[in-house]
Amino acid sequence: MENILAEFISAIHDKRKIRLTFYSKQDKSVIERLTAPLDYGPSSKSKNKDNRFHFWDYQSDTQNHTLSLLPNQIIGMEFMNENFDSTDFMSWIPNWTIERNWG
Repeated sequence: MENILAEFISAIHDKRKIRLTFYSKQDKSVIERLTAPLDYGPSSKSKNKDNRFHFWDYQSDTQNHTLSLLPNQIIGMEFMNENFDSTDFMSWIPNWTIERNWG
């Protein structure tokens, strides 16, 4: 878990996309998505304040493109050589747990 978290944080700083494989509780199945790493920490929307991985889901079929997943839902992360531009999707003022310089 520590290695994945370190690489996830590195991907935040480097603005690298992640091919994410995870178990969706809502769909009750394993899903793969192209994502951008957003943060790691508690969810502001959940009653459960456990730390979780937060992603921007480029392939979401719903209006909400953010994914907040507990570590036990993560099956795999492939760290891509493709970069993202956070201004392409960020329309909110963030309150990040992981500090970064995204401009």
